[in-house]
Amino acid sequence: MPPISRRFALQGLGATAASVTATWARAARPALTFLAVGDWGREGAFNQGDVAARMGQTAALIGVRFVISVGDNFYEDGVASVDDPQWRTSFEDVYRAPSLQVPWRVALGNHDYHGDTQAQIDYSAKSRRWRLPARWYSRTETAPDGAKLELFFLDTSPFLSQYLADGGVKVKVAGQDTAAQLAWFENALAASRADWKIVVGHHPIHSGRDPASTLDLASKIDPILQRHRVALYINGHDHNLHHIQVGATHYVCTGAGSKMDEHCELAGGDFCSLHPGFTALRVTRRAVRIAYGDAAGAELHVVTIAPPRIAAAA
Repeated sequence: MPPISRRFALQGLGATAASVTATWARAARPALTFLAVGDWGREGAFNQGDVAARMGQTAALIGVRFVISVGDNFYEDGVASVDDPQWRTSFEDVYRAPSLQVPWRVALGNHDYHGDTQAQIDYSAKSRRWRLPARWYSRTETAPDGAKLELFFLDTSPFLSQYLADGGVKVKVAGQDTAAQLAWFENALAASRADWKIVVGHHPIHSGRDPASTLDLASKIDPILQRHRVALYINGHDHNLHHIQVGATHYVCTGAGSKMDEHCELAGGDFCSLHPGFTALRVTRRAVRIAYGDAAGAELHVVTIAPPRIAAAA
């Protein structure tokens, strides 16, 4: 797909977008619902406040159980401590809707590594909703129909060779044990008996915006996703909303929480938007439904994924 300019994306998608995100919530069967957003922490500026307000409305409408943050939680340089003012100005005071006072399950991004990433882990003990127990971890949830969802959160920045070119000075990833993380990831996926395996990482695996990072992750992470038929990989880093499918896996970018890119540059794929926004996900035993929503309330695109075992048999 050739690059899509911000002006073209705003005009074209804005003209054809479906009505408010309420349209997808009118399903008869109860489901596990949650939101995902990334690349947001700008003290409410650069669309962050507008996206947060719409997230609050959507979360109330569909009854979300939790929110996923895919990283780059604080710009430009992460946080300095658990008492950094940005906790208030970029998080607590921005995502203040009652419907967003649910657990936020968090991944780390490269801008978070400009600051003190341990402080983001430690803030979990101080906050009623911030949940970052470790640099990589998993979490199991159960949908109302009994479907098991296991979420695997990766710390992708240490895998990127470009961040080590200066010895890990700017993006402070030096010393992180990527071999241990990969071993944990492979073993955890192999041991999982969940109906749905969803992986969360900050960086995209397939994208035209940052070829260096995608090459590193495509060689190290992607083979594991394909080997275990992971249905969905959720990421940010690209400041847009997009969808790409490769093999067994759908790659969903939800990095539109604040300042947007000027172009969408996809490596394949069927959708890319430069509207500020987020994704809303609905999980049942039969399907995962992903709705891309913008800050104005439009449903821009919908992807429905069948369980890997059903897709394989079709």
